[in-house]
Amino acid sequence: MTEPATWDPTTPGILRLPSGRLLRGRGLSRPLPPGPQPTFGLYLLGRPPHVDWPSRWVRWPDFRLPADRADAADAFREAWERSATERVELACAGGRGRTGTALARIAVLDGVPAAEAVDYVREHYSRHAVETPWQRKFVERPA
Repeated sequence: MTEPATWDPTTPGILRLPSGRLLRGRGLSRPLPPGPQPTFGLYLLGRPPHVDWPSRWVRWPDFRLPADRADAADAFREAWERSATERVELACAGGRGRTGTALARIAVLDGVPAAEAVDYVREHYSRHAVETPWQRKFVERPA
């Protein structure tokens, strides 16, 4: 029997978008959660991590915004598109600020109004998501 291509929605760290797509957010400073591995990862860090599955890296210093916003927007779209059929993971060091901000931008791609996306991610992923005022503005005013 083949393993499903998407996440179990009851797994901790899973964000269900309005369309039903599932994404996993996590902090790389914590151990890899049990269960299936991602089939694609989007990593939001100052330098690329080593992972054993296909991934993409966005240079994004802690508590800041992506160094290249056009590249970040392209990466968010790729993660959103892949999440229709794959287990997509988004992660930064702690799994809150950068990860929450990226999840909120992806929620906007999925149809959540930009002004409501941070609240959506805080309600459905982590109440601590999106840590700084400039991260919130980055979500509310997508490029």
